[in-house]
Amino acid sequence: MRGAMELEPELLLQEARENVEAAQSYRRELGHRLEGLREARRQIKESASQTRDVLKQHFNDLKGTLGKLLDERLVTLLQEVDTIEQETIKPLDDCQKLIEHGVNTAEDLVREGEIAMLGGVGEENEKLWSFTKKASHIQLDSLPEVPLLVDVPCLSAQLDDSILNIVKDHIFKHGTVASRPPVQIEELIEKPGGIIVRWCKVDDDFTAQDYRLQFRKCTSNHFEDVYVGSETEFIVLHIDPNVDYQFRVCARGDGRQEWSPWSVPQIGHSTLVPHEWTAGFEGYSLSSRRNIALRNDSESSGVLYSRAPTYFCGQTLTFRSTSVSDSPENKSVPAEVSGRLRAAEARETCDTGWTVTVSRPTLIRCPGAVFVNGKEMTNQLPAVTSGSTVTFDIEAVTLGTCNNNEGGHFKLRVTISSNNREVVFDWLLDQSCGSLYFGCSFFYPGWKVLVF
Repeated sequence: MRGAMELEPELLLQEARENVEAAQSYRRELGHRLEGLREARRQIKESASQTRDVLKQHFNDLKGTLGKLLDERLVTLLQEVDTIEQETIKPLDDCQKLIEHGVNTAEDLVREGEIAMLGGVGEENEKLWSFTKKASHIQLDSLPEVPLLVDVPCLSAQLDDSILNIVKDHIFKHGTVASRPPVQIEELIEKPGGIIVRWCKVDDDFTAQDYRLQFRKCTSNHFEDVYVGSETEFIVLHIDPNVDYQFRVCARGDGRQEWSPWSVPQIGHSTLVPHEWTAGFEGYSLSSRRNIALRNDSESSGVLYSRAPTYFCGQTLTFRSTSVSDSPENKSVPAEVSGRLRAAEARETCDTGWTVTVSRPTLIRCPGAVFVNGKEMTNQLPAVTSGSTVTFDIEAVTLGTCNNNEGGHFKLRVTISSNNREVVFDWLLDQSCGSLYFGCSFFYPGWKVLVF
């Protein structure tokens, strides 16, 4: 009884410590939630402020543009009035000059006649004869034609006031304010030297025709386009390890030209070391990041291996081949290419490969054959052509002692996929391997392969 009483303070002290730790953990979690609330509030406030600025700028620009367009239209109509006035007034001016000339001629003739008649028929008989002869040469009965008012232009402006209602209806429907963009980034998955970005629609009423993905380093001020298309997933390559990148996506509605607002930027990074080919291998040249190998020599032979065992179980290893040569072989036939995986700890003995060939199958017996530890499998893969993608997926099946007749103690399940076809087999190894080398070889120059 006394022993139990002596332990009671220690139990109380332990319980007090646990309560303090729980309270500290609770306080930390509440602090995280407060920070999350502050971020959410900041996002609402900043996006609202930016939206106000965008709306004000847009409508100011719109007013300026509409005013300019109205001024230009007014100038055009006034010029039309000037042109019609000048073209139709000229014949009237010519007619007026003709009539005024006739009036002056008639007035001169009247004065001359009156003077001639004042002299009578005696001495001034010569003046009367001269006046009469002159008058006979003037066509006093010929009058110029003056157009009727109904036959000359009467300018007017036709202005349809209904345009105000049409414009008003369009203005009242112009622009919308959305509480969130129609698409958002759903998932960021790290890859060696890359990040897979997946996005999805969050607005069921929005029908997307195309998507546009951009990214930037968090230290940069400018986003750059990396994908435009109809897919909802894209792998962004040339990602430096342990560096934060921002990603954002927008969409274009069906039948529309403008893009939607950008999604909320998401930050992602890759902790995985990028895959690299071994530099200095005869017959191959590498890109600056050493993830692209170009076959540039047909004389040398052998397999080009990775610089380090950077492929781990549970990852997807991808080879993408393209042809950059104009040679007849590369134009007319698929690539004659061999790809291999080797265990890191037993690089010279543990070997599995996929090999594809079409022209002169001298090294292997059938296109797309898969060999495991030197034994050909029944299933085959399609031939590799320019743009073909071949992927390896490996998972550990057992890590125990296998039957010695099976020839191994460790088993890996390998899935090789190409062009919607796949081959699955179990690869038995004599010892465990935490990482793998990979390799490939091309038999024609002008082919290159990207690994990621």
